[in-house]
Amino acid sequence: MTPSQPPRLVIFDCDGVLVDSELISNRILAKGLSAHGLRISPEQCRRRFTGISMASVRAKVERDLGHALAPDFEAEIRALDIKVFEKELKPVTGIAEALSNIPVPVCVASSGSPEKINHSLRITGLADAFGENLFSAAMVANGKPAPDLFNLAALRMATPPEHTVVIEDSVAGVIAAGLAHMPVFGFSGASHAKDDAGYQEKLTDAGADVVFDDMSRLAELLGF
Repeated sequence: MTPSQPPRLVIFDCDGVLVDSELISNRILAKGLSAHGLRISPEQCRRRFTGISMASVRAKVERDLGHALAPDFEAEIRALDIKVFEKELKPVTGIAEALSNIPVPVCVASSGSPEKINHSLRITGLADAFGENLFSAAMVANGKPAPDLFNLAALRMATPPEHTVVIEDSVAGVIAAGLAHMPVFGFSGASHAKDDAGYQEKLTDAGADVVFDDMSRLAELLGF
């Protein structure tokens, strides 16, 4: 379902779309999970958990372990994310140019916590492009791949689904956009996607209408 005309709203995922964070996050998550009894590599974390909320990660891990993680597990991982992001996090190459060339409203709809979204955008210099238009999986009952988060974003931004385009880098996010009846562009240009020869095919198979790897071309692809 590709848009027949330029959208009235562009909804961006955050991690892997706006900020090049997935390799960092999966390194931290693998270390944290290993400390709590689940031996797992950063690559295994990427394959299993990219695009889903920490609540969903916890549920999957607890099923694997057969017991509950410590109550402060999510807070522990978020604290490590913030500390390491301050030193290592960069914006996705070309995203500032893309945002400057999109003449319609934009917003963020991310599986990350509100605190993580705000922190990531602030330290990469992208916060001003979105203002208060930030939506987190913490605001809905069901995170991606459910459509709830994208439905919320479109509702709050007062834009019908058919007049939006979602920019996603994960299979879960692409599926969620499809279930929300929104055209979705799959982005495969962040570091974690470049390391996977089949990444573009995975996004296409999940339902992405367009798959691209150069963020500086986004405005052109959207029809602006």
